[in-house]
Amino acid sequence: MQKNMIKFILWTTICLLAWYLFFQPKQNEQQLLLQQQETVTQEQSDNNAAITDEKTFAKQEAAVQPVKNIKEEEIEIETEKYKAVFSNKGAAIKHWYIKEQNDALVDLVLPESSPVLANFPGSVYEITEKTDTKLVLSYTSTQNWKITKTFDLSKDYLHAMDIKLEKLTEDAKLPSIEFNWGPGLGTDAKELKENVSVTRVIGYTSTKPAKLEKIKTESNPAQLYKWVAIDNRYFLAALIPDNSLNFSNVGMVKQNKRMPPVLIFDAKVKPEEAVQNFSLKFYVGPKSYSYLKTLDMGFEKTVDFGFFGILGKIATAVLFSLYKLTNNYGWAIIILTIIIQILVLPLTLKSFKAMAGMKKIQPLMKDLQTKYKNDPKRLQVEMMNLYKTHKVNPFGGCLPMFLQLPIFWALFQTLRNAYELRYSPWILWVKDLSASDSLFYMGSISFNLLPLIMGLIMFFQQKLTTATSDPTQRRMMYIMPIIFTLMFWGFPSGLVLYWLTNSVVSIIVQIFVLRKIEKNSSGVKNVKRA
Repeated sequence: MQKNMIKFILWTTICLLAWYLFFQPKQNEQQLLLQQQETVTQEQSDNNAAITDEKTFAKQEAAVQPVKNIKEEEIEIETEKYKAVFSNKGAAIKHWYIKEQNDALVDLVLPESSPVLANFPGSVYEITEKTDTKLVLSYTSTQNWKITKTFDLSKDYLHAMDIKLEKLTEDAKLPSIEFNWGPGLGTDAKELKENVSVTRVIGYTSTKPAKLEKIKTESNPAQLYKWVAIDNRYFLAALIPDNSLNFSNVGMVKQNKRMPPVLIFDAKVKPEEAVQNFSLKFYVGPKSYSYLKTLDMGFEKTVDFGFFGILGKIATAVLFSLYKLTNNYGWAIIILTIIIQILVLPLTLKSFKAMAGMKKIQPLMKDLQTKYKNDPKRLQVEMMNLYKTHKVNPFGGCLPMFLQLPIFWALFQTLRNAYELRYSPWILWVKDLSASDSLFYMGSISFNLLPLIMGLIMFFQQKLTTATSDPTQRRMMYIMPIIFTLMFWGFPSGLVLYWLTNSVVSIIVQIFVLRKIEKNSSGVKNVKRA
C-alpha cells in the first residue's frame, strides 16, 4: 500500500509539473515574445488580420469614397483606470490600456488586431464631438448613406456605443455592419506565451438558467446570448446589445491553431429602412471577480474556478473577507490556509495516526517479508492479520490525503486566476503574489526563495511521516520535496505561500500526534511492566 501511495503521489506531481511547465513562460521567452509583439510589421498585421479584414470589406463595401478630404487623427481619452486611443479611420479603437496597481499599462488591443470595433476600416470619419467622456464620429458615403458612431465612456470599464445608419436619398441602400475584436486579446509580458491557448470567444446564454458557453463556430444566432465576449486569463472585452433582436449573428473565426480567435458580431441591417440604430454596451477591463459581481451581468462567470468551482468560490469569498481585515492578501492567504487546515483536521489526524501506526509495525512487516519471501499468498494473509492485530488501516494514510485534493485544486485555481492578487505584495521581497518571488537573476534563471524554504520544510515533514524501512521507498519519499520545489519554482508566490503554510501547519499537527502516540505507548509499556 505504501508503495502504491508513493507512486500515486509521484505521478500526480509529475503530471502537475508537466502541465504547468507547458504554460508557464520563462523570463527569456517572455522578453522574446514581447519584442516580437512590439516589432510586428504592418505586413504581418495585415496577414494575421486578413480573416477579419476580408470578411469586413466583403460585407461593408470594399471601396467607399469619402465626400470630404479628412485627415486621419488619433483621439486619446484617459481616466484613472484606463487610457483609450481611438482613430477616426474606421471610427475604431487602436489601443485600450488598463492601468494596473504598479502603474503599468496593459494594452488589451494586440498589435496584430489593431484597430478593433472598426466600421468601414478604409473610411476616414469626421470628428463631430469630443469631450472627456464622449466621442462622436460620422462618415458620409458617395452611395448616399451616412453612419454616425457615438462612444459614451464611463470612468470605469463599462461603456456605451451607438451606431446610426441613415439614407440620404430614397434610392440609397444601407450597408451591412459588423463589429470585430481580435485576433486575440492583449495581456502583459509574463502571460504572453499561454495567451493563445487561454483566449476564447464566449457567450452568456439568454435562456434560463443562463450559463457561459464557449463559441466555437462562425455562425450562431445573436438572440441566443445576453452578451458575447473575448477573454483570456485576466482580461475581458464584452459586447452587450441593448436589444439582441437588432443583431443577427455572433461567431468565432480562427485562422489556424497558432493564432488566437476573432470575435465577430453582426448587426441586422434592413437596407430598405430610412434610419436604423444599433445600441450596445461594451466592457473592456480586468476580470476582477469582486468587481464583476457588482455589475450583476454574469461577467463574474468568466473567472475560471476549475472543476471544483463551488469550493473555489467559497475560498474566494473568504479570501476577500480576510483581505478586508488584514489589508494584505499574503496574510489573508495564510489565515485562509490555517482555517482550511482546521476544517480538515479530523482527516489530517486520521491520516497521521495511520502513518504512525504503519511506522510502528514496520519491523514486524520486515520480519514477515523475510520469513515468507517465497510464499506471496501466505505473506498476504499474515500481513492482513498483522494489520488486524494492531488495528492499523493501510489505506488510512492515503484516503484522507485523496479527499483533500479537491480543496487543493480549488485553491490552486482561485489563486492562479484571481486578478486581485496581481501586483499585490506580501512582505519584504515578495512584491507580487501573482508572480514568482524572484530575488535576483543569474543569467536567464531567477532565484526564488519561497520555493526553496517550502522544499526544506517538506523535507523535514517527510522525515516525520516516512513509515517505510525500505531504503528504496525512503529515497523516493525524500525525492518528493525536490519534485515539489521544481514544480512550484515558477508558480505565483501566492500559491507557494499557501503550500508553505500548509506544510508548516501539517508539521505542527504531526509533532503533536506523534508525541501523543509515543506518550500512550509509554503508558501501555509501564502498565504491562507493573
